[in-house]
Amino acid sequence: MKPVLPPLNALRAFEAAGRLGSFKDAAVELHVTPGAVSQHVRLLEEWLGAPLFERHNRRVQLTPAAKAYLAEVGPLFEQLAHATARFGVPQAVSRTLSVNAPATFTLRWLVPRLAKFRAGHPGVDVKVETSNEPLESLKDDYDLIIRGGPDTFYGYSMQPFLSEERLPVCSPTLLRGMPLRAPGDLRGHTLLHTSSLPRLWPDWLACAQVPDLRPAAVLTFDHFFLTLQAAIDGIGVAMGPTALVFDDLAAGRLVAPFAGPRLPSRSYCTYVAHEKSGDERIALFRAWLEREGIGS
Repeated sequence: MKPVLPPLNALRAFEAAGRLGSFKDAAVELHVTPGAVSQHVRLLEEWLGAPLFERHNRRVQLTPAAKAYLAEVGPLFEQLAHATARFGVPQAVSRTLSVNAPATFTLRWLVPRLAKFRAGHPGVDVKVETSNEPLESLKDDYDLIIRGGPDTFYGYSMQPFLSEERLPVCSPTLLRGMPLRAPGDLRGHTLLHTSSLPRLWPDWLACAQVPDLRPAAVLTFDHFFLTLQAAIDGIGVAMGPTALVFDDLAAGRLVAPFAGPRLPSRSYCTYVAHEKSGDERIALFRAWLEREGIGS
């Protein structure tokens, strides 16, 4: 008869948390998030049909039955490690995480921050492909997909990680010759448009109570990142999403001449297929995106 084994990832999380007395310390050792450790432990508890830990604020304590279980499980992991060492450990295989994200978001927000993720998680390689296709139209099977939201897709879990608003931005050099003190001053400027987002300027001008404003000129680009680059280069004024121009505003490459109004916008969210929800690499990347999103 084939032996009945518990879920091994859950057992590994239990062993580390029980030995260290902390989900947080176990997460550090296993290179996952504390939430992932908690989820694995909860899965094992459900599988066994009994609690394994008593929770006490930031510490956890094994139940008496779990102590006896750990006393037998722990040596098995040690034996497995010794057996693997005797067999000979092969070269580490790259654990590549495949990500699909919109091009402008990738260029202006994700790429400048990826070095931080790599520094904190050197064992996880990331492969990024860009696309603006709807999630349900993607042909390849990605580990993690970034799109606007929050939306609901059958078979996927969703987590928002970065919110944004939209407001006019331009190069500080542009304002030296033609200041922008009020929305009406845009009449003397070139407004930069993106063909895929035709309503941005009309909606903002309506909110600013100058719906009939006619600018000195209009320049339209087919990609949003080109529109933003044109604003940085002093060609005109663009409608900038706050998340994607955060670094440029902080560095002084762009300025926001008006405090408001600000157009509401959809958040950036991660979408992960349910069958991949237990992947530790995905949990790490999701947690990192959330931490970075808080500061942007």
